[in-house]
Amino acid sequence: MSFEVFRTLWETTRDTYDRGDLTPQEYWLKLAAQSNTSLDRGQIERLRKIEIEIWAHLDQGMLNWVSQLRAAGVKTGLLSNMPTDLVSYLRANCDWMENFDFKTFSSDVKLIKPDPAIYKHTLRGLGISAQEALFVDDREVNIRAARALGIHGIEYRSIAQLKDELEALGFPVLPVDVETSSPLSEAASLGKRPAQGIKLQL
Repeated sequence: MSFEVFRTLWETTRDTYDRGDLTPQEYWLKLAAQSNTSLDRGQIERLRKIEIEIWAHLDQGMLNWVSQLRAAGVKTGLLSNMPTDLVSYLRANCDWMENFDFKTFSSDVKLIKPDPAIYKHTLRGLGISAQEALFVDDREVNIRAARALGIHGIEYRSIAQLKDELEALGFPVLPVDVETSSPLSEAASLGKRPAQGIKLQL
């Protein structure tokens, strides 16, 4: 099939897969059936590996900020729409996952953003109220859903933009500019404000 057809099918069939309603094999076979094509077992395994490679690229600035938050005693949570293959890969290969106090994966809880229930699940896991939480995500629809629950929300576009919006909020721990490696927050300010709960989308 053409790339345009594949991309449309791939983007419009993610919800059931990310929610864990389908196994990886079921998902790819269903996508193939919708496009009047077929896939054998070897092709499915290759597609599964390729998808992990696509999604496994990380934003180092965000990871550094999560480490800063952890060191400052700020609760952190990971809330992500993610299929089982990628969840398994991260758990087996990514030590940075330990920087999160609580992790919510859509395929584990059978819920996906922007369903309010997945935000409430994460708030309970962190032991904080909506008003104490800050949610950072790169999709406007997910930010709107968080704000509707009373959660502070920032739509992520870049580390510099995130730093500016956090600074405007008076947030005590600001990201570091990865390219210049210059701190964008004063370490002395840590501890002068109460720790807050954060939910981050990578």
